[in-house]
Amino acid sequence: MPTHHVFTYNNTFQLESGAALPAFQLAYTTYGTLNEQRDNVVWVCHALTGSSDFTDWWCDLFGEGKLYDPREWFVVCANALGGCYGSTGPLSLNPQTQQPYYHTFPQVTNRDVVAAFDLLRQDLGLLKVHTLIGGSLGGQQALEWALLKPRVFERLVHVASNARHSPWGIAFNESQRMAIRQDPTWATDTEKAGNDGLKTARAIAMLSYRHYNTYAATQQEPGNSITDNYRASSYQVHQGEKLAKRFNAYTYWLFSKAMDSHHVGRERGGLEKALAQLKTRCLFVGVDTDLLFPVEEQRFLHEHVSGSSFYLIRSNYGHDGFLVEFPQLNEAIKQFYQEEEKVESLDYEQQEL
Repeated sequence: MPTHHVFTYNNTFQLESGAALPAFQLAYTTYGTLNEQRDNVVWVCHALTGSSDFTDWWCDLFGEGKLYDPREWFVVCANALGGCYGSTGPLSLNPQTQQPYYHTFPQVTNRDVVAAFDLLRQDLGLLKVHTLIGGSLGGQQALEWALLKPRVFERLVHVASNARHSPWGIAFNESQRMAIRQDPTWATDTEKAGNDGLKTARAIAMLSYRHYNTYAATQQEPGNSITDNYRASSYQVHQGEKLAKRFNAYTYWLFSKAMDSHHVGRERGGLEKALAQLKTRCLFVGVDTDLLFPVEEQRFLHEHVSGSSFYLIRSNYGHDGFLVEFPQLNEAIKQFYQEEEKVESLDYEQQEL
């Protein structure tokens, strides 16, 4: 069974913005056992509203008899800094004031998030990671981390994500934050601040996560006489209320802004120069109907990362295909590993000759 832990860092943690946290903690989950060679580590980076419990939201990748069997692998996933699933975030107590941070919690970037992850990695004594995998926001963080620590990560599986967040994606996120700002409670320092706005934000987000075909297949009215109370309408309301029960507007705000600021070329001479620095063997996975992270973004990465692989998932679920199309994602990763084995075998044969 997965095991849940907490990592505590008691020193000042400097953020990219110039702000700092006096200390922080990360909630993280491990699954499986580290082998004697310490070369069976898989590190997972979660998406925007995900938690460290990867067996919950990527359940068909992890488990006995599955791609990442805990009898063979040691899997780690941490809830990102600023989160609301056990890591230090806006609802946590500020040790300097003994009051919750609320709106005073500083904005974090993906670089801040992975810098915190790396402190946990060092604390666990993991010098090498066999595979770093993440989707969406988690994919952004995984790519940033692979650039930050190029000698640590041997393989990167980057799913439905990008090298720099697009104006289109930023516009979607800002529309969601506009909804949160319109909630009068957002101006208060309370645990549920912006909760109704969060519901609307989630409804907006669903339009970027899914696809026309998804709604046509699942929310179409069975008859032709209805004039109100549409299934698609109730679905949007349901999705908003569902998220508001398990998340908070503060973290949603922080993480959406972290996504917007994603740009691996920042202070690295631009995207092309940054991607040329990658030492990690990479697999870039796209979803053909993804509106939020369109396939062009993964193809761009594939074209600019030497020796990388690309796999296209075909789905009617849009961006959420990376959370739904498990057989295809399994196949993509298996092929990625098999390609490496073939290259190694060929290299060995050439050496023998």
